[in-house]
Amino acid sequence: MSTSASAAASGPPGVTDVPREQKLILWIAVLASFVSFLDGTIVNVALPAIVDDLGGGITTQQWTVDAYLITLGAFILVAGSVSDTYGRIRVIRWGLVGFAVTSVLIAVAPSATVLIVARLLQGVAGALLVPSSLALITSNFRGAAQAKAIGTWTGLTSGALVAGPIIGGLFVDLASWRLAFFVNVVPVAVTLWLLVRLEQRDVRRPDASVDYLGALLCVVGLGGMVFALIEEPNLGWGDPLVWLPAVIGVAAFAGFLWRQAVIAQPMLPLSLFAVRNFAWGNLSTAFVYGALSLSGFVIAVYLQEQAGLSATAAGLASLPITVIMILLSSRVGALAGRLGPRLFMTAGPLMMAAGSLLMLAVDEDFNYWWQIFPGIVLFGLGLTVTVSPLTAAILGAIEPERSGIASATNNAISRVAGLVAVALIGAIVGGTLDLDGFHRAMWATALLMAAGGAVSWLGIRNPVAPKAE
Repeated sequence: MSTSASAAASGPPGVTDVPREQKLILWIAVLASFVSFLDGTIVNVALPAIVDDLGGGITTQQWTVDAYLITLGAFILVAGSVSDTYGRIRVIRWGLVGFAVTSVLIAVAPSATVLIVARLLQGVAGALLVPSSLALITSNFRGAAQAKAIGTWTGLTSGALVAGPIIGGLFVDLASWRLAFFVNVVPVAVTLWLLVRLEQRDVRRPDASVDYLGALLCVVGLGGMVFALIEEPNLGWGDPLVWLPAVIGVAAFAGFLWRQAVIAQPMLPLSLFAVRNFAWGNLSTAFVYGALSLSGFVIAVYLQEQAGLSATAAGLASLPITVIMILLSSRVGALAGRLGPRLFMTAGPLMMAAGSLLMLAVDEDFNYWWQIFPGIVLFGLGLTVTVSPLTAAILGAIEPERSGIASATNNAISRVAGLVAVALIGAIVGGTLDLDGFHRAMWATALLMAAGGAVSWLGIRNPVAPKAE
């Protein structure tokens, strides 16, 4: 038996007491999601090399990140209904093939324009993978087995946070940034092979429908506004190439929200926001994940372009965050389950704000261990304190039968927040990511994180413990 076959038969670590079919399901869900997460972590460390090759400066770097997030954020909301209409297994297969093809297109892109278009298409493929993978788990596991499977999925897909920057950095330093995107093809091929071995029949919902017009309005809305935000530092608000896309974007997004309020089966059920913890938790999500995207972009690019680190070293610079999360996340989750999420959702972002302020120590005479490392460690502790309680507060506020759309909504909000934050980088740093620009970005990150903590303290309420009989 081959290595891959042995892995599929034995199942992911910690899941050895379930039937073969469920092990295959879990491997498929893990690998399909891993592809999307891996790509997201590779990109940041490859940005300087992409600009060196294709040109375009910080604008190309912003579009390389945001093109993917525009379509991912818009279509992740509709992915659930696409899965229900066409079948989860089929949709995962579509997403995998689409991700592989667009990865190759990115790797061979002759210009920044071609790369950005390929990233837009890749976002659509990515949107089909993560929600469908989770839906595959929730439809095949029940009770304690489901919780264990989701925990395994979370733990293994978190490996992309470790692997992505290191793999991307090594390819950039030793070969080419282009080869880093070919890496996606390997897990895609393995997952497609596992899908062939899966004996389960696909399940479709006869009454399901896809809101294509809603998805189009969302893409045009986000795209128009983001285009204006990215190009404004270059052209100014008086240029029709800035204000016209902004007006079209605002109008389209307003149309999207109106449509969600009136159609029978909305992609984004606005009634969810009538639930206190869901509404305030998602507002906190917007601040926190916007800050995360801002800091991740700025640190990875600055360390290479200004501090002189190699791509591999820049990828390793944030590794302490992932290590801390892996070591402490489950303990923090358990503690927050006993004490409630409010304190954690307040303290965590404030710790990340403090970590960002510590990185203001960076100066022309760069030293990673004294200027970046302390802030990274505090940032990692704050992120660990925040993530599990935030997810639990948001999903715990919604009844289980709507947990899928609640999760997709929260995921979309986090992606859109990152999208807007990256679009604003040019304005935040003043057009050039020099030392002053880095300091401004760290101040902006700290302010966003502090806002996330304040929102949580003001809005989140701990669940009331049920009374003993």
